[in-house]
Amino acid sequence: MDQDNNSEDESVGPSEDPSEEELPCLPPGLSDAEAMELLWQVRAQRRQSSPDLPETVTRLTAPDGSLLYLVGTAHFSDSSKKDVATTIRAVQPDVVVVELCQYRVSMLKMDENTLLKEAKDINLDKVQQAIKQNGVMSGLMQILLLKVSAHITEQLGMAPGGEFREAFKEAGRVPFCKFHLGDRPIPVTFKRAIAALSLWQKARLAWGLCFLSDPISKEDVEKCKQKDLLEQTMSEMIGEFPALHQTIVAERDIYLTHTLRQAARCVEAPPNAQKVPAVVVGVVGMGHVPGIERNWDKQLNIHEIMSVAPPSRFGQVLVTVIKGVMIGMLGYACYRAGGGVGRALMSVPAVKSVMENLRPPSA
Repeated sequence: MDQDNNSEDESVGPSEDPSEEELPCLPPGLSDAEAMELLWQVRAQRRQSSPDLPETVTRLTAPDGSLLYLVGTAHFSDSSKKDVATTIRAVQPDVVVVELCQYRVSMLKMDENTLLKEAKDINLDKVQQAIKQNGVMSGLMQILLLKVSAHITEQLGMAPGGEFREAFKEAGRVPFCKFHLGDRPIPVTFKRAIAALSLWQKARLAWGLCFLSDPISKEDVEKCKQKDLLEQTMSEMIGEFPALHQTIVAERDIYLTHTLRQAARCVEAPPNAQKVPAVVVGVVGMGHVPGIERNWDKQLNIHEIMSVAPPSRFGQVLVTVIKGVMIGMLGYACYRAGGGVGRALMSVPAVKSVMENLRPPSA
């Protein structure tokens, strides 16, 4: 995955499927410079100077005159997909930035049926991968949040992230449009969130996520696009877990604002590479829109929100206890099975992988 030279956000290439492209056919015999200039003119003709955009779109202006069209979405919403498509087609952006990081980029190229199956299926492999990637506490919290997503998926029959896949598809139809991943890496978010919670808060949060069973309708999801309802929900969340809101929402507001401002910089126009203001479309959850608006003109320091504190002594003790229990259980199983069977069991790739993960780190 290539990284933009002047930005810390990630870039993803557009769709390679020709059927997804609506770029014009170029006449034969054109030089590269002539083809670029022609495509630039085609995009300029398509771009609407005063577009009629959905009410979920907020327009922000950068100091150099670059424009950001920020589309606030609900992550399980068909109408959000339409809002994204309408906006990109109308403004023909230079850059599209979405609320994803490199750890979640796979959802852009999966089909809906595969995503539905993946979202509903939380198996042992996913648990092991989450713990290996994020640590025990953060990994288990990620699994609990995946359970919430699976619950919504099952209730609605709809895979999450449809608006991001729509943005990816539409960006591939715009000449010269770049596609950037604008969110903070999810392991950093989870580790900072867990570190900010007390043991009692972690237990309360895990309990609430484990026993989430309230029915959810598509109408409930669409209500999430109403700012007043969303602000009310956020206020309730702040009262319940203020530290969690700070790390999962407020800090990511800062990070998203940073990556959006990095994208909203002048671009070079052919044929003479003249600098012109950029047009950017940002696709984020509606809950992040107020924070991005507040941070847009502020001085930001993202290094403060990228650091991860070392694990607490309690966390280290918990990990040691879990490892000891698992090793003891495996050893007892080998003892009961007998030497030959035990050696055969230890040669199984899955068991070897578990033992590798349980091995204490070298000093």
